[in-house]
Amino acid sequence: MRALLSVSDKNGIVEFAKSLEELGFEIISTGGTFKVLSENRVKVIDVTEVTKFPECFEGRVKTLNPYIHGGILHKRDEHKEEAEKLGVEAIDLVCVNLYPFKETIERTDDFGEIIENIDIGGPTMVRSAAKNFNDVIIVTNSNDYDEVIDALKNNKNTLEFRRNLMIKAFEHTANYDAMIANYMNKRFNDNFGEYKFIAGKKVMNTRYGENPHQKGALYQFDNHFDNLKTLKGEASFNNLTDMNGAVRVAVALGKGAVSIIKHANPCGAALKDTLLESYKEALKCDPISAYGGVVAINGVLDKELAEEINKIFVEVIIAGRITDEAVKVFEKKKRIKLFELGSDALYISGDDSDFKHIEGGFVYQDADRVNSDEVKNAKCVTKAKADDFKDLEMAWKIAALTKSNCVVYVKNGAMVAIGMGMTSRVDAAECALKKAKELNLDVTGAALASEAFFPFRDSVDAAAKAGVKYIVQPGGSIRDDEVIEAADEHSIAMYFTGIRHFYH
Repeated sequence: MRALLSVSDKNGIVEFAKSLEELGFEIISTGGTFKVLSENRVKVIDVTEVTKFPECFEGRVKTLNPYIHGGILHKRDEHKEEAEKLGVEAIDLVCVNLYPFKETIERTDDFGEIIENIDIGGPTMVRSAAKNFNDVIIVTNSNDYDEVIDALKNNKNTLEFRRNLMIKAFEHTANYDAMIANYMNKRFNDNFGEYKFIAGKKVMNTRYGENPHQKGALYQFDNHFDNLKTLKGEASFNNLTDMNGAVRVAVALGKGAVSIIKHANPCGAALKDTLLESYKEALKCDPISAYGGVVAINGVLDKELAEEINKIFVEVIIAGRITDEAVKVFEKKKRIKLFELGSDALYISGDDSDFKHIEGGFVYQDADRVNSDEVKNAKCVTKAKADDFKDLEMAWKIAALTKSNCVVYVKNGAMVAIGMGMTSRVDAAECALKKAKELNLDVTGAALASEAFFPFRDSVDAAAKAGVKYIVQPGGSIRDDEVIEAADEHSIAMYFTGIRHFYH
């Protein structure tokens, strides 16, 4: 039996090779892997002894050879005589992981170096071994080393076992090629090439999809969710999308913020001096909608805050960290789900792109981001001016992360009213104020943000009637003059950012 080992990631390769030796395998290797194995007293054959041809062209060609690929690809029954005639010896196990292309493009912009870190021989060997999984074991992940050794030792090297490794192998090369193609299109085609490849690594199955009759799973880009821990419960598809919305709002507002999400939209948000105060203020905005909602804690959830949250039913809590004492508070709540990201604060990946499925395909775009200076650099278009921008900035950030059409009212670091997902902006404004009135929330002196321009003055008139002090919006309507005039009539300070944040 012979095994070919050629890996970029050397973790565990020495131990794996020694275990294979103990099982009677001859080890063939190349370049850096050969050097590491030799230095660690593994009896290893240089690939050039097999190919009968020297490594050449600065290492670009070393395994692209019939003695290698014939050894991997020939069918052990049907091609045995032909292999013997050609002097091709079987290679029964191939262990390959590829040149570090991702690490290279993260480290340098030197295109020459990037090109040299596109693996050719590696993917070819992986694909050869995967194609011939009936006879060959293909290993592409160091996490599988122990399982492979166990299978070889304990008569578990079944066709099904090798088939599962084959699927992993094709996933490995597909993801690698997709990464290269996406990079080249980003570098040379403004990120919008003839094809767009979206690849994610599975993190977990969800309890179900949007509805119980649908299946679902969470996939991640890079390693974003590696530190996501489930402390209680099982996430559904809807839980995860709502958690994403809640975390985005809480992160946008800053450490110490709390956001509450229901059906993908904010129904509460606040940033006060303590997390406990932030939660209490966030809950006031819409405690009815908060029931059964998702709470994001941008910080550490402790026992005191847990006891406060436990006074109502929330379905999901996600925090930077959750203390053991806080987890115990929810022990008797069967339906609650607890998640943490393993740090003292929440974080998001900050993806550069965004896409959405439509029937028959998907639409793809650059990701929308709210820059920290958008309100700071906004143009005052009214006679009145703001003397404090904190509430304006908070309202603007929440509005950008809320389904259009939307308006957001913030007062003293807490959202006090919100209208979202409406077909009319004035309806959104009036709906928000109606709910605030029902909950006895005083909007007087609040800052109002709209993610897109006001097409008419009616929203400003409604805001003035409620006592709004400041307004921030993109501007750009053909009736901007009328809207500004309305603000001046009511002595409201209005700012134009010049940036729209539609969120459909």
